[in-house]
Amino acid sequence: MRINKRLGVLGAEITDVNLNDNNTSLYIEIHHLLMEHQVLFFRDQDISYSSHKRLAESIGLVKPHPAYNTVENFPEISILESTADSPSKIECWHSDMTYSNKPPRGTVLRSRIIPEVGGDTLWSSMTAAFNGLSSSMQEMLKGLSAVHDFCHGFQETLSQPEGRKRLKLAIKENPPVTHPVINIHPMTKKLGIYVNMNVMGNEDFVVKVANSAGHTHLNVGEKTTVSWDVSDCRALDA
Repeated sequence: MRINKRLGVLGAEITDVNLNDNNTSLYIEIHHLLMEHQVLFFRDQDISYSSHKRLAESIGLVKPHPAYNTVENFPEISILESTADSPSKIECWHSDMTYSNKPPRGTVLRSRIIPEVGGDTLWSSMTAAFNGLSSSMQEMLKGLSAVHDFCHGFQETLSQPEGRKRLKLAIKENPPVTHPVINIHPMTKKLGIYVNMNVMGNEDFVVKVANSAGHTHLNVGEKTTVSWDVSDCRALDA
C-alpha cells in the first residue's frame, strides 16, 4: 500500500491496494488512515457490492438512506445519480444524513457512470475550519445547537405527486433532531463545525452563523478535490 498525501490539511490517495480483498488488517489500516486524512481516494477499484458493503461496515454501522433507490439485494447501498430529467439537488456543503438522531460515521462512494466534463466533488475539513476561527467565535459556536429536518432537506421531493406518500415512513422515522453546531469526533475527539444546509432552515439565525463560520472561512488548504474516473472509490469521515 502506498499513501500519497494531498496538499493541505485533508485527503490522501491510496494506491497498490485491492479493496476486493476481504482482509481485516487492511480494513483496520484504512480506518486508521481515514481518521488521519479525513477522506481517502482509491483509483481503479472495480469492487463488488459485497466489498463495498464490507468496507463501509469497517468504518461504522451502515445506515440505509430512506429517500434513494438502492441496489438490488443490497439495501445498504444507495444509488446516487444526476440526469437531465432528474438533476442532483444536493449542491451545497453538507455532512451526510444529519437529519438522523445518530448520523453515520462516514460514507463510502464508488463511481460507475461519470460525465465527460464536470461532476467533481469538493471535500472540506470542518476540523480545520473550526481551528481557523478566532477563540471568541469558537466559544460562541460551542454554545449553539441547530435543528436538522428531513422534510426541509427533501421538500422538493415531497412536493411532487405521490412524493409525501413515498416518503411517509422516512418522515415518521426521522422527526426533526437537534445537533450541536460544534461536534466532537467520537474517535479522534477533535472539534469540528457540524452543519448541513440541505436540512437546516436558512432563516434560522443559528444556521446563518454556523454556515458563515464553517464555509466562508474555508481557505485553499482546508478543502480538496480529485476528479472522478470510472471505478474510483472514496471513503470519507463524517
